[in-house]
Amino acid sequence: MPLETREYDVQNYLKTPEDQAAYIEAALETDDPSFIAQALGEIARARGVTAFAEEAGLSREAIYKGFKKGGNPTLETLSKATRVLGLRLSVVPA
Repeated sequence: MPLETREYDVQNYLKTPEDQAAYIEAALETDDPSFIAQALGEIARARGVTAFAEEAGLSREAIYKGFKKGGNPTLETLSKATRVLGLRLSVVPA
């Protein structure tokens, strides 16, 4: 009997604000802007893009366009999105 598998979906692991904050923190540690944008998009989808966009004061289009693989959100969009997550951007020595 062959082993049945399912495609991995990060949405299954982003149920709580704590999970979401840990995910974005791990994404930030990669120093990969594309992955960071994609991670924020995954969190927005986990929360519901419409609700996330309204809470951030952004359009749904801004979420879909900026927070996808290869996305390049503006600093303002990034700041608004992280605020919704209860986080803030900061700079620390490398």
